[in-house]
Amino acid sequence: MPLQTGLSFRFTHAITRTPADSVANGLRAVDSGDPSGPAFRLEHERYVSALQEAGLEVTVLPALEGYPDSCFVEDPAFCLPDAAIVLRPGTQSRRGEAEEIRAALEDRFDVIIDLPEGGFVDGGDVLMLDDEILIGLSARTDRRGAEDFKAILNALGYEARVCETPDGVLHFKTACSTLGDGAILATRVMAESGFFDGRKVVVVPDGEDYAANVIRVNDVVLVPEGYPKTDVAIREAGFRTVIVPTHEARKVDGGLSCLSLRFAAAEPKA
Repeated sequence: MPLQTGLSFRFTHAITRTPADSVANGLRAVDSGDPSGPAFRLEHERYVSALQEAGLEVTVLPALEGYPDSCFVEDPAFCLPDAAIVLRPGTQSRRGEAEEIRAALEDRFDVIIDLPEGGFVDGGDVLMLDDEILIGLSARTDRRGAEDFKAILNALGYEARVCETPDGVLHFKTACSTLGDGAILATRVMAESGFFDGRKVVVVPDGEDYAANVIRVNDVVLVPEGYPKTDVAIREAGFRTVIVPTHEARKVDGGLSCLSLRFAAAEPKA
């Protein structure tokens, strides 16, 4: 697709969901202790404030106690300026989250498209750049889902590419993010994968791989608290940063991008 400068970081709106107390039962690859619902909600408030200060109108959906991981709204949907795509998370316990977020999408989008039955895609495996959209295969996103999703994107006029996520990476965006303006932030493994050949890549310093998951929101890059070397690397690459705490989210494999659906959209439908 033609270069659409700012497609990956110029946003007007975001959708988030308040963490539930049941987040203590959320999915995780490594047990580093249960997140606290109250502590997570305090961090979430700071996250929402950071989005608002970056210029976004933020919709905060109510907590869903029946879905421990539902605060990670990025996984059950994907938003473009002209359409929202309802995905199918790859973990059984999260399947119902897609229907739970549909009403919020319908408030903002005239076009809602459902991923066809059969395959699975988590939004955490989808990296939007200004000239293409990368879909990473993982334990949560399978080949059939990725190809079906790619077909939807192509039909909407977007270029998409399916990628083999390196072993040991939970979600594609666990290990990389767009900084915008043609630059990518990536762990060393992801930087050496070949996915970003021809692009400027800022490599996450050793020991700070978690900080590969940042989000560029208009004129700032939100960076997780506690990763000073990555913060410096991003600033030295020419970007302004804002530090946001994600200590509770990290306990259940969550990062900054997982906590919101960000998009540029028209005003709500009448």
